[in-house]
Amino acid sequence: QVQGTIFPAPNFNPIMDAQFLGGALQGISCEKDVLIDILTQRCNSQRLMIAEAYRDMYGRDLITDLKENLSHHFKEVMVGLMYPPASYDAHELWHALKGVDTEEKCLIDILASRSNMEIFQMKEAYLMQYNNDLQQDIDSETSGHFRDTLMNLAQGTRMEGYADPSTAAQDALILWEACQQKTGEHKNMLQMILCNKSYQQLWMVFQEFQNISGQDIVDAINECYDGYFQELLVAIVLCVRDKPSYFAYRLYNAIHDFGFHNKTIIRILIARSEIDLMNIRQRYKERYGKSLFHDIKHFASGHYESALLAICAGDAEDY
Repeated sequence: QVQGTIFPAPNFNPIMDAQFLGGALQGISCEKDVLIDILTQRCNSQRLMIAEAYRDMYGRDLITDLKENLSHHFKEVMVGLMYPPASYDAHELWHALKGVDTEEKCLIDILASRSNMEIFQMKEAYLMQYNNDLQQDIDSETSGHFRDTLMNLAQGTRMEGYADPSTAAQDALILWEACQQKTGEHKNMLQMILCNKSYQQLWMVFQEFQNISGQDIVDAINECYDGYFQELLVAIVLCVRDKPSYFAYRLYNAIHDFGFHNKTIIRILIARSEIDLMNIRQRYKERYGKSLFHDIKHFASGHYESALLAICAGDAEDY
Protein backbone atom coordinates (compact mmCIF):
# COMPACT_ATOMS: atom_id res chain seq x y z
CA GLN A 1 0.00 0.00 0.00
CA VAL A 2 1.40 3.35 -1.10
CA GLN A 3 1.19 6.01 1.55
CA GLY A 4 2.16 9.62 2.09
CA THR A 5 2.90 11.40 5.37
CA ILE A 6 0.48 14.31 4.98
CA PHE A 7 -3.28 13.74 5.10
CA PRO A 8 -6.32 16.03 5.08
CA ALA A 9 -6.69 17.57 8.53
CA PRO A 10 -9.93 16.65 10.33
CA ASN A 11 -12.23 19.50 11.47
CA PHE A 12 -10.56 21.75 8.94
CA ASN A 13 -11.39 25.45 9.11
CA PRO A 14 -9.64 27.49 6.39
CA ILE A 15 -10.85 30.84 7.77
CA MET A 16 -9.40 30.16 11.20
CA ASP A 17 -6.14 28.91 9.66
CA ALA A 18 -5.92 32.03 7.48
CA GLN A 19 -6.43 34.18 10.56
CA PHE A 20 -3.63 32.42 12.46
CA LEU A 21 -1.31 32.73 9.49
CA GLY A 22 -2.16 36.41 9.13
CA GLY A 23 -1.35 36.94 12.80
CA ALA A 24 1.91 35.00 12.48
CA LEU A 25 3.02 36.94 9.39
CA GLN A 26 1.85 40.44 10.35
CA GLY A 27 3.43 40.47 13.83
CA ILE A 28 6.69 42.25 14.63
CA SER A 29 8.61 38.98 14.55
CA CYS A 30 7.28 36.28 12.26
CA GLU A 31 5.94 33.33 14.28
CA LYS A 32 7.50 30.51 12.29
CA ASP A 33 6.21 27.73 14.54
CA VAL A 34 2.64 28.71 13.69
CA LEU A 35 3.44 28.51 9.97
CA ILE A 36 4.93 25.04 10.40
CA ASP A 37 2.03 23.80 12.55
CA ILE A 38 -0.54 24.85 9.97
CA LEU A 39 1.10 24.41 6.56
CA THR A 40 2.72 21.01 7.19
CA GLN A 41 -0.40 19.56 8.82
CA ARG A 42 -2.87 20.31 6.00
CA CYS A 43 -3.04 18.53 2.67
CA ASN A 44 -2.38 20.49 -0.52
CA SER A 45 -6.04 21.09 -1.40
CA GLN A 46 -6.64 22.42 2.13
CA ARG A 47 -3.63 24.74 1.84
CA LEU A 48 -5.09 26.15 -1.38
CA MET A 49 -8.37 26.83 0.44
CA ILE A 50 -6.44 28.60 3.20
CA ALA A 51 -4.72 30.78 0.57
CA GLU A 52 -8.13 31.71 -0.81
CA ALA A 53 -9.49 32.58 2.64
CA TYR A 54 -6.31 34.57 3.30
CA ARG A 55 -6.82 36.61 0.12
CA ASP A 56 -10.46 37.30 1.04
CA MET A 57 -9.49 38.32 4.54
CA TYR A 58 -6.40 40.46 3.94
CA GLY A 59 -6.59 41.28 0.24
CA ARG A 60 -3.07 39.87 -0.07
CA ASP A 61 -1.44 36.84 -1.63
CA LEU A 62 -0.22 34.29 0.91
CA ILE A 63 2.73 33.13 -1.23
CA THR A 64 3.91 36.74 -1.62
CA ASP A 65 3.65 37.31 2.14
CA LEU A 66 5.58 34.12 2.87
CA LYS A 67 8.31 35.17 0.42
CA GLU A 68 8.55 38.63 1.99
CA ASN A 69 8.68 37.43 5.60
CA LEU A 70 10.86 34.35 5.33
CA SER A 71 14.33 33.59 4.05
CA HIS A 72 16.66 30.84 2.86
CA HIS A 73 15.62 27.19 2.80
CA PHE A 74 12.81 27.64 5.30
CA LYS A 75 11.17 30.01 2.82
CA GLU A 76 11.60 27.47 0.00
CA VAL A 77 9.80 24.81 2.07
CA MET A 78 6.88 27.01 3.10
CA VAL A 79 6.41 28.49 -0.37
CA GLY A 80 6.82 25.08 -2.02
CA LEU A 81 3.99 23.67 0.08
CA MET A 82 1.62 26.30 -1.35
CA TYR A 83 1.85 25.16 -4.98
CA PRO A 84 -0.53 22.53 -6.38
CA PRO A 85 1.54 19.42 -7.34
CA ALA A 86 1.59 20.09 -11.11
CA SER A 87 2.52 23.75 -10.56
CA TYR A 88 5.27 22.74 -8.16
CA ASP A 89 6.75 20.34 -10.75
CA ALA A 90 6.51 23.10 -13.37
CA HIS A 91 8.17 25.58 -11.00
CA GLU A 92 11.04 23.19 -10.30
CA LEU A 93 11.54 22.33 -13.99
CA TRP A 94 11.53 26.00 -14.97
CA HIS A 95 14.27 26.82 -12.45
CA ALA A 96 16.22 23.71 -13.43
CA LEU A 97 16.12 24.71 -17.11
CA LYS A 98 16.41 28.48 -16.82
CA GLY A 99 18.80 28.87 -13.87
CA VAL A 100 22.46 29.82 -14.31
CA ASP A 101 23.33 26.16 -14.83
CA THR A 102 20.89 23.55 -16.06
CA GLU A 103 20.09 21.23 -13.14
CA GLU A 104 20.04 17.89 -14.91
CA LYS A 105 19.34 15.85 -11.78
CA CYS A 106 16.11 17.76 -11.16
CA LEU A 107 14.97 17.08 -14.74
CA ILE A 108 15.80 13.39 -14.26
CA ASP A 109 13.98 13.10 -10.90
CA ILE A 110 10.78 14.62 -12.21
CA LEU A 111 10.53 13.32 -15.77
CA ALA A 112 11.68 9.76 -15.02
CA SER A 113 9.11 9.28 -12.25
CA ARG A 114 5.84 10.94 -13.27
CA SER A 115 2.81 9.25 -14.85
CA ASN A 116 1.31 10.37 -18.19
CA MET A 117 -1.38 12.29 -16.34
CA GLU A 118 1.13 14.03 -14.08
CA ILE A 119 3.23 14.98 -17.12
CA PHE A 120 0.21 16.33 -18.97
CA GLN A 121 -0.82 18.48 -15.98
CA MET A 122 2.75 19.66 -15.42
CA LYS A 123 3.05 20.79 -19.05
CA GLU A 124 -0.23 22.71 -18.77
CA ALA A 125 0.95 24.37 -15.56
CA TYR A 126 4.30 25.20 -17.16
CA LEU A 127 2.58 26.92 -20.06
CA MET A 128 0.21 28.81 -17.73
CA GLN A 129 2.92 29.95 -15.31
CA TYR A 130 5.75 30.79 -17.70
CA ASN A 131 4.04 31.17 -21.06
CA ASN A 132 6.60 28.70 -22.42
CA ASP A 133 6.39 25.22 -23.88
CA LEU A 134 8.17 22.67 -21.65
CA GLN A 135 9.29 20.52 -24.57
CA GLN A 136 10.72 23.50 -26.43
CA ASP A 137 12.65 24.54 -23.33
CA ILE A 138 14.04 21.02 -22.86
CA ASP A 139 15.01 21.05 -26.53
CA SER A 140 16.89 24.33 -26.27
CA GLU A 141 18.52 23.80 -22.85
CA THR A 142 19.77 20.20 -23.09
CA SER A 143 21.53 18.18 -25.78
CA GLY A 144 22.31 14.81 -27.32
CA HIS A 145 20.66 11.54 -26.35
CA PHE A 146 19.95 12.94 -22.89
CA ARG A 147 17.75 15.57 -24.54
CA ASP A 148 16.06 13.03 -26.84
CA THR A 149 15.16 10.83 -23.87
CA LEU A 150 13.82 13.76 -21.83
CA MET A 151 11.79 14.89 -24.84
CA ASN A 152 10.35 11.40 -25.19
CA LEU A 153 9.39 11.27 -21.49
CA ALA A 154 7.88 14.76 -21.69
CA GLN A 155 5.46 13.55 -24.35
CA GLY A 156 3.74 11.47 -21.66
CA THR A 157 2.92 8.67 -24.09
CA ARG A 158 3.95 5.64 -22.03
CA MET A 159 1.56 2.70 -22.45
CA GLU A 160 -0.33 2.04 -19.25
CA GLY A 161 -1.34 -1.30 -17.78
CA TYR A 162 -0.55 -3.21 -20.96
CA ALA A 163 1.87 -6.13 -21.12
CA ASP A 164 2.66 -8.60 -23.89
CA PRO A 165 4.83 -11.51 -22.69
CA SER A 166 5.49 -12.62 -26.28
CA THR A 167 7.47 -9.46 -27.11
CA ALA A 168 9.39 -9.16 -23.82
CA ALA A 169 12.32 -11.32 -24.96
CA GLN A 170 12.50 -9.42 -28.23
CA ASP A 171 12.64 -6.06 -26.41
CA ALA A 172 15.26 -7.45 -24.04
CA LEU A 173 17.39 -8.52 -26.99
CA ILE A 174 17.18 -5.01 -28.47
CA LEU A 175 18.27 -3.55 -25.12
CA TRP A 176 21.14 -6.01 -24.87
CA GLU A 177 22.32 -5.18 -28.39
CA ALA A 178 22.05 -1.48 -27.58
CA CYS A 179 24.40 -2.03 -24.65
CA GLN A 180 26.86 -3.90 -26.92
CA GLN A 181 26.81 -1.67 -30.00
CA LYS A 182 26.25 1.81 -28.57
CA THR A 183 25.53 3.46 -31.95
CA GLY A 184 23.17 6.42 -32.19
CA GLU A 185 20.49 4.16 -33.61
CA HIS A 186 20.87 1.69 -30.74
CA LYS A 187 20.63 4.51 -28.19
CA ASN A 188 17.38 5.60 -29.83
CA MET A 189 15.95 2.08 -29.63
CA LEU A 190 17.01 1.86 -25.99
CA GLN A 191 15.28 5.06 -24.97
CA MET A 192 12.19 4.31 -27.08
CA ILE A 193 11.63 1.06 -25.16
CA LEU A 194 12.35 2.57 -21.73
CA CYS A 195 10.17 5.67 -22.32
CA ASN A 196 7.17 4.12 -24.06
CA LYS A 197 6.56 0.58 -22.81
CA SER A 198 4.32 0.09 -19.80
CA TYR A 199 5.81 -0.58 -16.37
CA GLN A 200 4.28 -4.08 -16.46
CA GLN A 201 5.94 -4.78 -19.81
CA LEU A 202 9.31 -3.45 -18.66
CA TRP A 203 9.24 -5.68 -15.57
CA MET A 204 9.17 -8.68 -17.93
CA VAL A 205 11.74 -7.14 -20.28
CA PHE A 206 14.21 -6.65 -17.40
CA GLN A 207 13.70 -10.25 -16.33
CA GLU A 208 14.37 -11.47 -19.88
CA PHE A 209 17.40 -9.20 -20.11
CA GLN A 210 18.85 -10.92 -17.05
CA ASN A 211 18.18 -14.33 -18.66
CA ILE A 212 19.80 -13.37 -21.97
CA SER A 213 22.84 -11.48 -20.69
CA GLY A 214 23.34 -12.92 -17.20
CA GLN A 215 23.51 -9.31 -16.05
CA ASP A 216 21.19 -6.87 -14.33
CA ILE A 217 20.08 -4.12 -16.70
CA VAL A 218 21.27 -1.35 -14.35
CA ASP A 219 24.79 -2.82 -14.30
CA ALA A 220 24.73 -3.14 -18.09
CA ILE A 221 23.67 0.49 -18.57
CA ASN A 222 26.30 1.69 -16.09
CA GLU A 223 28.99 -0.25 -17.94
CA CYS A 224 28.02 0.90 -21.41
CA TYR A 225 26.99 4.51 -21.04
CA ASP A 226 28.03 7.56 -19.08
CA GLY A 227 26.97 11.08 -18.17
CA TYR A 228 23.43 12.28 -17.70
CA PHE A 229 22.11 9.96 -20.41
CA GLN A 230 23.23 7.00 -18.31
CA GLU A 231 21.82 8.54 -15.10
CA LEU A 232 18.46 9.12 -16.77
CA LEU A 233 18.21 5.57 -18.13
CA VAL A 234 19.06 4.13 -14.71
CA ALA A 235 16.48 6.42 -13.05
CA ILE A 236 13.78 5.13 -15.41
CA VAL A 237 14.67 1.51 -14.62
CA LEU A 238 14.72 2.17 -10.86
CA CYS A 239 11.35 3.97 -11.01
CA VAL A 240 9.83 1.06 -12.93
CA ARG A 241 11.06 -1.34 -10.25
CA ASP A 242 10.16 0.67 -7.17
CA LYS A 243 9.66 4.44 -7.01
CA PRO A 244 9.97 4.72 -3.21
CA SER A 245 13.37 2.98 -3.39
CA TYR A 246 14.48 5.36 -6.12
CA PHE A 247 13.57 8.40 -4.05
CA ALA A 248 15.13 6.92 -0.92
CA TYR A 249 18.35 6.50 -2.90
CA ARG A 250 18.15 10.09 -4.22
CA LEU A 251 17.54 11.48 -0.72
CA TYR A 252 20.45 9.49 0.69
CA ASN A 253 22.71 10.85 -2.06
CA ALA A 254 21.48 14.39 -1.53
CA ILE A 255 22.06 14.16 2.21
CA HIS A 256 25.39 12.33 2.24
CA ASP A 257 27.17 12.78 -1.08
CA PHE A 258 26.56 16.45 -1.75
CA GLY A 259 26.84 17.87 1.75
CA PHE A 260 23.06 18.17 2.17
CA HIS A 261 21.78 19.26 -1.23
CA ASN A 262 18.86 21.32 0.09
CA LYS A 263 17.01 21.82 -3.20
CA THR A 264 16.78 18.08 -3.89
CA ILE A 265 15.72 17.23 -0.36
CA ILE A 266 13.03 19.91 -0.25
CA ARG A 267 11.71 18.98 -3.70
CA ILE A 268 11.40 15.26 -2.98
CA LEU A 269 9.84 15.68 0.47
CA ILE A 270 7.22 18.14 -0.79
CA ALA A 271 6.46 16.35 -4.07
CA ARG A 272 6.08 12.91 -2.46
CA SER A 273 4.47 14.00 0.83
CA GLU A 274 0.95 12.96 -0.20
CA ILE A 275 1.97 10.09 -2.48
CA ASP A 276 4.56 7.70 -1.04
CA LEU A 277 6.80 9.50 1.45
CA MET A 278 5.96 6.96 4.16
CA ASN A 279 7.13 4.18 1.82
CA ILE A 280 10.25 6.18 0.95
CA ARG A 281 11.01 6.47 4.67
CA GLN A 282 10.63 2.72 5.13
CA ARG A 283 12.95 1.95 2.19
CA TYR A 284 15.46 4.48 3.49
CA LYS A 285 15.60 2.82 6.88
CA GLU A 286 15.79 -0.71 5.40
CA ARG A 287 18.53 0.18 2.97
CA TYR A 288 20.72 2.61 4.92
CA GLY A 289 20.20 1.53 8.52
CA LYS A 290 19.44 5.04 9.77
CA SER A 291 16.03 6.68 9.47
CA LEU A 292 15.45 9.63 7.17
CA PHE A 293 14.28 11.48 10.27
CA HIS A 294 17.62 10.85 11.97
CA ASP A 295 19.65 12.03 8.97
CA ILE A 296 17.65 15.23 8.49
CA LYS A 297 17.98 15.99 12.22
CA HIS A 298 21.71 15.44 11.95
CA PHE A 299 22.24 17.81 9.01
CA ALA A 300 19.58 20.54 9.20
CA SER A 301 18.81 23.00 11.98
CA GLY A 302 16.36 25.56 13.31
CA HIS A 303 12.92 26.10 11.80
CA TYR A 304 14.13 24.62 8.52
CA GLU A 305 14.83 21.33 10.30
CA SER A 306 11.46 21.47 12.11
CA ALA A 307 9.63 22.01 8.82
CA LEU A 308 11.37 19.12 7.05
CA LEU A 309 10.77 16.80 10.00
CA ALA A 310 7.10 17.79 10.16
CA ILE A 311 6.65 16.88 6.47
CA CYS A 312 8.63 13.68 6.93
CA ALA A 313 6.88 12.54 10.11
CA GLY A 314 3.43 11.22 9.35
CA ASP A 315 2.14 8.74 11.88
CA ALA A 316 4.81 6.05 11.90
CA GLU A 317 6.69 5.61 15.15
CA ASP A 318 10.11 4.82 13.70
CA TYR A 319 12.20 7.99 14.10
